[in-house]
Amino acid sequence: MKSEINFYIFVSIIFCAIFVSVNSCIPQTEDISEKNKYAVAVINTPVLNTEDFESVFGGVNGNRVKLDKKGLIREMEFIAFPGTVFEILEVIPKEGYNIYRVTTEDYPYYSSDIFIDSRFTKTTDTLPPERPKTLPDKKKIIANINSLEGYPYMWGGNCGEGIDQLLEFYRPKEDLQQETLELWKLKGVDCSGLVYQATNGATPRNTSSLINYGKGIDIEGLDASQIAVLLKPLDLIVWSGHVIIVLDDNTVIESTPAGGVHKSDLLTRLNSVLNERTPVNDWGSTKGNRFVVRRWISEN
Repeated sequence: MKSEINFYIFVSIIFCAIFVSVNSCIPQTEDISEKNKYAVAVINTPVLNTEDFESVFGGVNGNRVKLDKKGLIREMEFIAFPGTVFEILEVIPKEGYNIYRVTTEDYPYYSSDIFIDSRFTKTTDTLPPERPKTLPDKKKIIANINSLEGYPYMWGGNCGEGIDQLLEFYRPKEDLQQETLELWKLKGVDCSGLVYQATNGATPRNTSSLINYGKGIDIEGLDASQIAVLLKPLDLIVWSGHVIIVLDDNTVIESTPAGGVHKSDLLTRLNSVLNERTPVNDWGSTKGNRFVVRRWISEN
C-alpha cells in the first residue's frame, strides 16, 4: 500500500513538473487593466498597421523588407518621436518583448489598428504628460526642410536618417545591400513627413489634416502666375494625398516616390498641378480633383 502511495506521489510530482514547464513556455498575456496602461516612446518608434513586425523586417528568409508592387512599405503609418504617449489597448507577447496595440493623440487616424514594439518604449500605469509640440521658428523650419533635400522617399517616414535600432531588434540573417539596409532602417520621409520632421512633430502628420490646417488662401479661379504671387515661404500646396512646400518666390520642395526629397521651380510645378487639379479656397467647398493653399505660420 505504501509503495502504491509513493508511486502516485511520484506521478503527481512528474505531472506537475511537466505542467509548469509547458506553461512557462507559453507567453502569458500581460494584464493592462491594473498596470502598464501607457507606453512612452524613448527613441524614434516605428508605428505599423500590423502586429507582425517580423514579416516586415526580415520576412520568411530573414533578409528582406516587405514591399508592395510600388516598392513601398505599406504597413508603415508613421514614426513616433521620443515622448509620444500611447495608450495600450492590447499586449501581444513575443519572445523577450511585446507588441502593443495602441492609440495616441499624435496620430488621430483610425483607418486601421496601429502597433508598436515594446523595446522602443517605457511603460507606466499613470497617464504621462503629452509630448510638447512647440513650433520652431520659421528660419529653423526652412533650414530643417533644406537639410532633407536628397533623402529618399519613405512611405510613412518622418525620420530622415532612419532608425538604427531596427537592425538590432530585427537583426538581418545576412549582410544587406545598401538599398535594403536603408529600407530596413526606414530611412527617408514622405511628403507630409517632410513637414512633420521639419517642425519636430508640431504639425499634423497626414495630408488629410493638412488640407484644413492653418488659414486658406483665396486661389479659386486663378492661374499659376496669379497664385504664385500670393504665396509665402512655408505655404502648403496640398490635397488629400500630397503636399508641396513653398520655400521662396521661385522654389518649392516635396518628397515623391520617383524623386525623393527634391526642389523644383514654383511656377512650373504650379502649372503641372493645375493641369490635373482645380484650385479652391476651402477643401470642403467642392469635390473632385482639387487643391488648396494653406498658410499655417506667421510671416515673421
